[in-house]
Parts: sequence; structure tokens; C-alpha cells
Amino acid sequence: MRFPLKFTVLPAAVAFLSLAGSVSPLQAQDDQAPTAEASSTAVPETLEGRFGYAYGFQIGKQLQRAGIPIDLDTFQKALADAMAGKESAMTDAEVQAAFNDVQKKAEEIKAAAGKQFLEENGQKEGVKTTDSGLQYQVLKEGSGDSPAAEDVVKVHYRGTLIDGSEFDSSYARNEPASFPLNRVIPAWTEGLQLMKTGAKYRFFVPHQLGYGEQGSPPDIPPYSTLIFDVELLDIE
Repeated sequence: MRFPLKFTVLPAAVAFLSLAGSVSPLQAQDDQAPTAEASSTAVPETLEGRFGYAYGFQIGKQLQRAGIPIDLDTFQKALADAMAGKESAMTDAEVQAAFNDVQKKAEEIKAAAGKQFLEENGQKEGVKTTDSGLQYQVLKEGSGDSPAAEDVVKVHYRGTLIDGSEFDSSYARNEPASFPLNRVIPAWTEGLQLMKTGAKYRFFVPHQLGYGEQGSPPDIPPYSTLIFDVELLDIE
């Protein structure tokens, strides 16, 4: 269960792994990914071969999805050195610097993709943008009261990344969530005050109004733009 609570700072290493393992947000929610070219590699017959291919393919997909460039020749040489028990050609400090630099590059890619998505989404009919940058779309109007920031609200919701990957859903649990409105991410504190009881809105959340530069690993990478469908059931 993941309520949209305010984030806490997480170690940079966790943030990097989350970025590398995430799906690229360059596709909009309703877009279809292009069909991948079929591999011409035959399935290895040995256990070592199958494991080698599976592990290598997994790492490659993580890097490809995160948009992280890598020199494959150097990667293979480093892998061979490590498997042969040789010492690293790079110092610990150089290794750490390389990870820091590629993390920064991946974060820039993630932030740029989210910005592009919001710019295009903000031009769509029915999508409104507030002064803070929060975008919302009215799916159903309500007729009750609107909550204040200090109120406890009861909601149903579904949260996805902008590629459509779901990271949380009270609908799936068949259990509405209740929490103080001033204890959640800024997008929810602002957005739910626009709603009346019985309403259902769709929020498009820039990273600075969501989980920020840290994200909420493993499901929400750093700098993630998010989409929430939120139904305001009651003000408690």
C-alpha cells in the first residue's frame, strides 16, 4: 500500500538503481511502444549460457529503458577482468564518480521527458494547469463540500507513471484510503481542495509536486511525473 505521503531523502545509490530499472517515460500514457526487432541469437543449450544471456539481457534492458549510454566493449572487458579475479583498472573514487555522473545524466533524461509530457498534455482539451504547475482533468463533478488542507479525506485512487505502469491502487485493494490532506504530496494537498465530495479528477503531477528528486523506490523513480485518478468519497 502506498499512500501519496510526502517523500523522505533516500541514498543516491538507491535513486540510481531505481532510475536504471525504470521504464522510460518518453511514451505518453496511451502511446504504443514500437515493436522490438526479434533477436537472432539462439537460446544457449548450457545452464551457464542461458544464465549469461538472461543476466546480460536484463542489465541491457535496464540501461536501455533508462536511456543510459554504455561502451559495450569496455563493459565486456571489465566483466572479463572481474571474472578472472584481476584488480580494477579504476580506483574506488573513479568508480563512484562514474556512477554519480551517469546518475546525473539519467536524472536529466527523466526530468526532460516529464517536462515534455506535461507541455504536450497541457495543450489537450479539458486539461487545466494551476499556478504551481499541477495539471488536472475533471472526470466527474461532485456536489458536496470541498475539503480544507487540515481535513481528513476518504478517497479511492489509482497512480501510474506516464508510461501507464501502475504503482498503487486503492481500487485494486477494494479499500478506500483516509488521511489528513496536509500530510500528503503537494499535488494532492492542492488538487483535492479543488474537488467537491463525489467528484473524480485526474491529476498530472510534475516531480516537484510529487516525490521530487528522490522518488520513492522501487516503484517511483527520481524525477517522475505521475498520473493519479482520484475520487473524493468523503470528508471525515
